[in-house]
Amino acid sequence: MKIRIYNARILPMTEEKAGHFQIVEGEIQIIEDKIAYVGPSEIAPSGCGSTGKEQSASGADDKWDREIDAQGNLILPGFKNAHTHSGMTFLRSYADDLPLLDWLNKQVFPMEAKLTPEDVYLFSKLAVLEYLTSGITANFDMYLTPDTMAQASKDLGFRTVICGAVNDFVQSVPEMEKWYKTYNQFDPLISYQLGFHAEYTTSKPVLEDIAALAKDLKAPVYMHNSESCSETEQCIDRTGMTPTAYLDSLGMFAHGGGGFHCIHMTEEDLEIFKERGLYVVTNPASNMKLASGIPPLTKMLQMGIPVAIGTDGPASNNCLDMFREMFLVTGLAKLKEKDAAVVDAKEVLYMAAVQGARAIGLADCDSLAPGKQADLIMIDLHQPNMQPLNNLTKNIVYSGSKQNVVMTMIAGKILYEKGEFYVPEDVERLYADVNCRVEELKR
Repeated sequence: MKIRIYNARILPMTEEKAGHFQIVEGEIQIIEDKIAYVGPSEIAPSGCGSTGKEQSASGADDKWDREIDAQGNLILPGFKNAHTHSGMTFLRSYADDLPLLDWLNKQVFPMEAKLTPEDVYLFSKLAVLEYLTSGITANFDMYLTPDTMAQASKDLGFRTVICGAVNDFVQSVPEMEKWYKTYNQFDPLISYQLGFHAEYTTSKPVLEDIAALAKDLKAPVYMHNSESCSETEQCIDRTGMTPTAYLDSLGMFAHGGGGFHCIHMTEEDLEIFKERGLYVVTNPASNMKLASGIPPLTKMLQMGIPVAIGTDGPASNNCLDMFREMFLVTGLAKLKEKDAAVVDAKEVLYMAAVQGARAIGLADCDSLAPGKQADLIMIDLHQPNMQPLNNLTKNIVYSGSKQNVVMTMIAGKILYEKGEFYVPEDVERLYADVNCRVEELKR
């Protein structure tokens, strides 16, 4: 497909610092899965790049498959959900109002034990639809069956980076090595990163094997890290170190990676993250709902530690909504520091789009520029919550919502537009199948 979107406000986010965002008025041209042009219409190539001629954008020899009048709406890179468990949609509003460890051990784990790979495929597709409505164009998905997770995303045309979920109960290091080599060559929309569930579910010999594999592959490693006070204290009791320091002592971070949550962090932990170039992936709605705490984001940003945003799974959130996450990232940070000036909204938008892409290994999806992947969204500015247009970037974080997403494009294909899904799936049938299977699992 060759698509031209004109009469648009465009936020390319090619700047290296959040405070320097520039909005371009003009058009964006997409050829197949990549961006071909971003800029003023007056100097844009007229056709689809086949002639090489630079003519007026209204030239008679235009041969676009589709031309879209954006009507002054805003186009920006899609959001990246940098930590989620898509297959857990079956537990939405099932295991609520419990502390983290009770939630896991008494509700989540027993239900997950009943899942089949086909269940994960079904429930992951439901999550993908929700991602599209929230302007999420890629996710970092940690769950049980990489084969059906990958197939679900491929079948719907969604971009997924699968994260290893090794622990003492499911998956193994040899399996993870196989999946790493398989899914980094499986499909252009699918990739794989090394990962394990958490320090408290993974024994030392397994952790040592993961660290050795990471060194052998020269690959980053990701995990839940210091999510609750109790898990952090228990690690100190067992090892004499915090989870971050303990994992670092095993050589886990020789080639980078990141931690999900990272709430109960010491000064030493933060220094390790800075020194190793690790990413923090914050999950504010989940952390708040499970009463896990508020991470020291202000300190992290001051130290130059890169921060991305994830929703966590639909059992602990329960909504896969990046707009809510963005608002909570800045709102909770302000509350924690008792300072309304910390964690600026522009910084949060940068986390959601740019840093999220880089955190999960999608550097070609971090901005809108020629040669980058055409993963983008359109925000409807012709709604009351977006008016007046005092500051578009801050409007998105502070007043934006899913209702403003009028288009979601991944790899040059429009998968969601004006409330309609353009995926090879009977959406109502999917909803029915999900509900039917959930009822069976509850028996």
